[in-house]
Amino acid sequence: MIRQIPISQISDFHIGHAQDLECATGCTAILCPEGAWAGVDVRGGSPASRETELLRPENTVQQIHCVMLSGGSAYGLEAGDGAMQFLEERGIGFDVGIGRVPIVCGASLFDLELVSASRRPDKKMGYEACQNAFSGAEPAEGNVGAGTGATVGKFYGTERMMKCGIGVWAGQLGDVQVGAVVAVNALGDVLDYETGRILAGLLSEDLSGFADTRQCMYRELQKKRDLWSGNTTIGCIITNAKLDKCQCRKAAVIAHDGYAQTIRPSHCTVDGDTLFVMASGKVEAAPDPFYALASEAVARAVSRAALCASPAYGLKGAADFL
Repeated sequence: MIRQIPISQISDFHIGHAQDLECATGCTAILCPEGAWAGVDVRGGSPASRETELLRPENTVQQIHCVMLSGGSAYGLEAGDGAMQFLEERGIGFDVGIGRVPIVCGASLFDLELVSASRRPDKKMGYEACQNAFSGAEPAEGNVGAGTGATVGKFYGTERMMKCGIGVWAGQLGDVQVGAVVAVNALGDVLDYETGRILAGLLSEDLSGFADTRQCMYRELQKKRDLWSGNTTIGCIITNAKLDKCQCRKAAVIAHDGYAQTIRPSHCTVDGDTLFVMASGKVEAAPDPFYALASEAVARAVSRAALCASPAYGLKGAADFL
């Protein structure tokens, strides 16, 4: 049986948030100072990403040191520069002979419409998130970090959307540990992993219940509609398993099933759904069982992103309907 564990028990990794609650944006740093084998799968049609090309299995760099998840759309990618500074100051990075270059990958979600488009995660905020990653505290969930300005249920625009956030889940099977950190900012609805019921998403016209995004889409199958493009679910899987770059890439591909299990619909043309994998390489793991475990971790983290998000900025949260 899978045993749920605090994600902080996965050694070699550190997770920290920084946010501007007034402007509804933030970032989340997932660091592995010793270096982690890594992969990524960008499945959505509108991504904002950093250093994803070097994660292709055929490319030279084998390990990375940080994944930075942020709000702020493409502007928010600057938060990764803060991680670069933080790691450089500590002598961490890829050895290039004359020094070390920290390898920082990242992805951003669109939260500019919620409060202020002029304040985005920047280098300073990214550095702060890295500092907070070493506080010793369990990473918070909900309206923090990259999930600060996250919303869901935007098929009809912003008027009937709900607040979502960032979710964390980790489990252990034998000696293998796997965790997921996911900031959910989807066009669609978020479902409960256990029951399949809608936790957060598109509200009915009177805002008293759920409209069900998929059914609304079906009714408009032959109509032209400009969909709200301010979406994207971004996440990172961390594990102590021994995975090479090819296996990390495959894990990212398969673990997108976790998005599909608990976001309905997922991977839309106006989503930028992206999923990273970081592996410290300490414990042997059979690939396919690991991929299944990683998918479950992602799915559960997505549900928690909705469950842990508090109503905010005039928007309802899952707690309003539980």
